Amino acid sequence: MSAESKAWMAAEQKRGTRASILPVALGTAQILAAIAQVFCAAQLLSAVLLPQSRQWPVICLYTLGFIGFALIRAAAAHRAALAGFERGAAARRRLRNGVFSSLLANGPLNGGSRGRHSAELASIAIDRVEAMEGFHARWLPATILAIIGPIIIGLAAFWTDWHSGIILAVAGLFVPFAMAVAGIGAGVAAKRQFVALTRLQVRFLDRIRGISTIILAGRAADEATALAAAADELRRRTMRVLRVAFLSSTALDLAAAAALILIVLRFAGLLHENLIAVPAALFILLLVPEFFAPLRNFAAVYQDRMAAEAASEEFAGLPAPPAPVPAAEIRSVTAHGITLAFEDVSFAWDAARGNVLDNLSFRIVAGDTLLLTGASGTGKSTIIDLILGFIEPAAGKVTFNGAELKSLVPAAREKIIGWIGQKPMIFGGTILENIKFAKPEASADEVADAIKRARLTEVIAALPLGLETPIGEAGFGLSGGQAQRIAIARAFLKDAPLLLLDEPTAHLDPAIERDVLESLKRLAIGRTVILATHSTLAQEFARDTGARKLDLDAVRLAKLRGVA
Repeated sequence: MSAESKAWMAAEQKRGTRASILPVALGTAQILAAIAQVFCAAQLLSAVLLPQSRQWPVICLYTLGFIGFALIRAAAAHRAALAGFERGAAARRRLRNGVFSSLLANGPLNGGSRGRHSAELASIAIDRVEAMEGFHARWLPATILAIIGPIIIGLAAFWTDWHSGIILAVAGLFVPFAMAVAGIGAGVAAKRQFVALTRLQVRFLDRIRGISTIILAGRAADEATALAAAADELRRRTMRVLRVAFLSSTALDLAAAAALILIVLRFAGLLHENLIAVPAALFILLLVPEFFAPLRNFAAVYQDRMAAEAASEEFAGLPAPPAPVPAAEIRSVTAHGITLAFEDVSFAWDAARGNVLDNLSFRIVAGDTLLLTGASGTGKSTIIDLILGFIEPAAGKVTFNGAELKSLVPAAREKIIGWIGQKPMIFGGTILENIKFAKPEASADEVADAIKRARLTEVIAALPLGLETPIGEAGFGLSGGQAQRIAIARAFLKDAPLLLLDEPTAHLDPAIERDVLESLKRLAIGRTVILATHSTLAQEFARDTGARKLDLDAVRLAKLRGVA
């Protein structure tokens, strides 16, 4: 484990231990009730075996005691199970909220998602979080009870017969040692199992997304074989985890058997000489399974610890949410009329390759349009990401109406920005749900107006179910132009004063591109617009709207000449 994951695990254990008071108290009550129940059972058995000790009032009393303590144990076990479930559920909610908070607060580029497959991130939010449930619900209480339980039962045995108490103590000390040896292998196996699971998830999601390409390329059989191989690898690694886990159970069984045999040998000679020792012998022998029960529970949930350690690497690798802006520095901006400025902004994706943006400054006043041009890699999309708040400048600042971007209330910032990218995100659902995604509370009249202005009316009228027509995941069933029109309808519905267009007509044929740009012209009226594009038609659109032009190639060349 890395230092970060060890620190993360230590913090989780500290948090979970504080919440384990109730399960541990209930477990301790079970142990005390078990000792009392065993005592009653020993007295009953000795009365049956020794006729001279048979007294019916005493037998009835011990019978009632046996039943009563059994009910107490059952009630405590039931409540402990409920408490464990509640703790596990609370831990899952907290961890899952933490994962989503980290990803959302840092954005799609800073939140640990840059360069990572969506299936991998989904695995962290689902599988890794589920793996932590047993750690909080079962392992932490079992760890404490594995210490408290044998001590309490060992003291009861020592009080009755000190020789038997020593035998149980030695056997009990052997179990953690054997489990520690097996646990090293179990931890390595659990980590490899998680890696195999993630690989299978990533491969499966990729193949589902690209199923049409696979079929058209005639590779269906090959991909099925590859998926089967990945699934078989996961099966083998899972079985290795189970094999290693069984070793600790075997060590515990051997220790219990050895202790039982030694105690039987200890009392065998005494019983020939003194029948009075029968209740004590029965009491000690019946205590042996109870002595090892907490250790057995600990061994049964030891895998939860290994799974948590394997998952901790992913949790520790997630960046913490950004520090909140002090309340005194939080600002908002007016909802209409946005003046945007870059003041000596620098940014580098990779320090070794130098800055993508180097001391870039520009200003666009409310209601104007700025056209960003330049070759790929000159920073057009980087500028858009900076304005969206997905990344922060290494130097300089971005301001809205004079207010620095990072000081704005997030909800206010999101309200004033509309964005249309190269490939809009279309969710599985109906057309209406996708349009209203920008403004769920929008009225039917507002939706109809947005559809009309986005030139979607004829498209929707031609569909059998109209606005209720279902759309497949990632816009399956829609053309590129139709998907862009849905994105434009969203922007009309949101009615944000600042509009960011990042290659909005990329991958569209010229006729559809011209039609989409006509809709964008109407959308741009009265708004501050930044358009990043290579398209000749889009540049014509910018000229028609009186846009200023910022050529990032020219800016970079001027910087180089200045350096020279």
